[in-house]
Amino acid sequence: MNGDLIDALEQLQKEKDIPMSSLLQTVEIAMTSAYRKRYGGTEDVRIKIDPKEKKVRLFALREELSSDTALAEEEEMDLAQIQSSGLYVEREIDAEDFGRIAAQTAKQVVIQRIREAEREITYDRFVQRVGEVVTAEVQRRDARSVFVTIGDAEAILPSHEQIPGEPYRFNDRVRVYILNVRRTTKNPQIIVSRTHPMLVTRLFELEVPEVYEGIVEVMSVAREPGARSKVAVQSHDMQVDPVGACVGYRGGRVQAIVDELRGEKVDIVRYDEAINEYLKNALSPARVNRVILNEEERAAVIIAPDGQLSLAIGRRGQNVRLAAQLTGWKIDIRSHSQWQEQEEAAREAAAAPATMRVYELARELNVESRDLVEILQDEGVEITSHASNITGEQASMLRSMLAGGSGTLEELEAGELVIGVDE
Repeated sequence: MNGDLIDALEQLQKEKDIPMSSLLQTVEIAMTSAYRKRYGGTEDVRIKIDPKEKKVRLFALREELSSDTALAEEEEMDLAQIQSSGLYVEREIDAEDFGRIAAQTAKQVVIQRIREAEREITYDRFVQRVGEVVTAEVQRRDARSVFVTIGDAEAILPSHEQIPGEPYRFNDRVRVYILNVRRTTKNPQIIVSRTHPMLVTRLFELEVPEVYEGIVEVMSVAREPGARSKVAVQSHDMQVDPVGACVGYRGGRVQAIVDELRGEKVDIVRYDEAINEYLKNALSPARVNRVILNEEERAAVIIAPDGQLSLAIGRRGQNVRLAAQLTGWKIDIRSHSQWQEQEEAAREAAAAPATMRVYELARELNVESRDLVEILQDEGVEITSHASNITGEQASMLRSMLAGGSGTLEELEAGELVIGVDE
């Protein structure tokens, strides 16, 4: 066998980046299969390749019949003992004698093993890159998925990982986040994303040197793909403004990210370890007056000026929803006037007498006493006349009912309804 095989192996090593040791093992398996296809039997086959002289030699361990064979079988000699005893002799085989069918078998084995080696190399290469952002080129799409190429490998951009409304045209170059790599019966399946929040983080690392170097850290990202993102940043250098570094000169850095995300708005806010300040920053560009925290439930009531309420909530609640995702806290926004009304109602409820007579409430509400008595009796309150006493909570309930409110005294007595204002 001439050196054409070695030349082909060296070329495969360069083009496919397959280790020579793996290629030699593949050739040995193929030659063994071809040998057994041609001659049958189960003899051990060994291949010897000399890259310098470009020679390939094939050896088979064949049994030599002799009078000592029966003796070897009786003594149960192992392979090494049989070889040393001369019962088996290694002989060189001329590969030219294999025949067409055997040669075709060897070729098929080599092709199959090379494909397997390629798939394994591709898997190993990309499984180490999960979490990276790479540039991909759009090749084709079906009803749901978009297929892109990353170098010489094909990746899938599923429908749920695509930015809503984003066009994907042939040969378009887009940056994608490598989400996962799976082994399959064919080529490895590389899953990429355009909607993952880490895509925004990686884009900041690419566009902002301070983020890449660790001077500025992206602490959290909240994202509604294709619409808006909020990014919380913190500086580890007192002389570096994290927001300014990410925005860049005349907004150049953040604009590059917005362009890559096809116009998705990006709000950059300052991270603060004090959660009340962090919540205020997260609701930017709206301004807020006061933050009331409930640390046990990780919830906050935020009071905004009347003119800032709609801005703080955002279109269809987008701003407050992203702020909640960014901080990990539940947020309830109220206007200053709403909060004042609730506090006033709470003060009135607190100042109300513990009990009062029915006729006193009737006078307050400008209704007939007998009407209140009938209502209370229908609700199961044990009273006999307009001079009977009722609790302050029952009085508040009657006020609400007569004002068009919801609920019943029965729910109040059962503890299913709470009168008052949450603080």
